[in-house]
Amino acid sequence: MELILWRHAEAEIGDPEGALDEGRRLTAKGHKQAARMAEWLAANLPERCKILVSPATRAVQTAEALGRKFKIHPDLGPMAGVVQILTAANWPHAKEPVLIVGHQPTLGQIAAALVAGVEQNWSIRKGNVWWIAQKDRGDDTSNYLRAVMAPELIKK
Repeated sequence: MELILWRHAEAEIGDPEGALDEGRRLTAKGHKQAARMAEWLAANLPERCKILVSPATRAVQTAEALGRKFKIHPDLGPMAGVVQILTAANWPHAKEPVLIVGHQPTLGQIAAALVAGVEQNWSIRKGNVWWIAQKDRGDDTSNYLRAVMAPELIKK
């Protein structure tokens, strides 16, 4: 099983009360971040990869940069919890890699739980990808961090 966590790229500043949070759009910088990361993902993702996206506009715009079919999943919104996202991804039972395009702090919490086995708020920066894989050794299964990539590291 492989789980790829892609935090949405930079978006407009939100309403302090959160009322308009779901409709926030990517900034010009955010579109560039999404395009760079999409280029890297396109070169590295397996052809068969399930892509699940938060319904928030900024997450949908981030996913659109990849140019692949994806499913907007209502359980992946900004208020989603770790269990909701892992259930949507069918972790650890999915037969194909799953790419989640979502939000902090939940993506960081998932990374901490799967990589270090702790409940912590790890920070995944805007536009970054964390690729987590599972290794089976007989009766022992362990998770490991396969890759971390930031859009600013991808040269155009």
